[in-house]
Amino acid sequence: MSSFAAACIQVNACDDMAANVEAALTLAGEAADAGADLILMPENVAMMTWGGDNVRANARAEDVHPALAAFRDFAKTRQVWLHGGTLAVPAPSGKVFNRTCVIDPTGRIAARYDKLHMFDVDLGGGETYAESRVFQAGEAAVAVDLPWGRLGLSVCYDLRFPYLYRALAVAGCDFLAVPAAFTQVTGAAHWHILLRARAIETGCFVFAPAQTGTHAGGRRTFGHALIVAPWGEVLADAGEGPGFVLADIDPSAVDAVRGKIPSLRHGRDLGGVVVANAPV
Repeated sequence: MSSFAAACIQVNACDDMAANVEAALTLAGEAADAGADLILMPENVAMMTWGGDNVRANARAEDVHPALAAFRDFAKTRQVWLHGGTLAVPAPSGKVFNRTCVIDPTGRIAARYDKLHMFDVDLGGGETYAESRVFQAGEAAVAVDLPWGRLGLSVCYDLRFPYLYRALAVAGCDFLAVPAAFTQVTGAAHWHILLRARAIETGCFVFAPAQTGTHAGGRRTFGHALIVAPWGEVLADAGEGPGFVLADIDPSAVDAVRGKIPSLRHGRDLGGVVVANAPV
């Protein structure tokens, strides 16, 4: 497989969809001008709002979603593969899917993925999140074939569930996408470590576009969009401001790393855990 250039976009999205789409596509255009063949956008790229009612009010079906239409047109015009971050799409349940669409250079939607794991946490200091109240969890892991290899899809909180990434790698993925709006608190503690761990565990390249800064409702995100190589080294880090990072990707590195440490072939089905009784 040939080498290619991948770019991860980093934005500070607000609660104005038109402004967010314009900002994201401006950066995507700069990345394309710099030679990117694959451009990846972050979670909630078109809308960072606060409160379930606002999320539902701004959700749009795919066929009328202005951000998706703009992304499809961009991919076709610039002849690039575009990972469209995530968009809010109404679910039949009355909740909302947090959906990734991967778009090919003809503007066709090549894959869809709905975020599997809901971010229901209490971080302390009054910072709580309950995504499951608003969002409908997806039902399936998804991968998509690119010209350079297979890309496994995930979103933000999925990062904390290593079984997902192992399943994607075992299914033949060479690359993993982790678009995110990681909080400032959790990002500072865990973002770099978890992304490098997922790369090392799977022998995959990891692409992690990100939100950054302060958003509606006072939410703060960590930034640091990353591109990580299969051995775990960080190839590019966007820091704290809006922008993009670009790296040359050699897919042959995946086989080279897995040849050194073939842990994907050494997995075992434990069938449960034996708990030994404590001595009397």
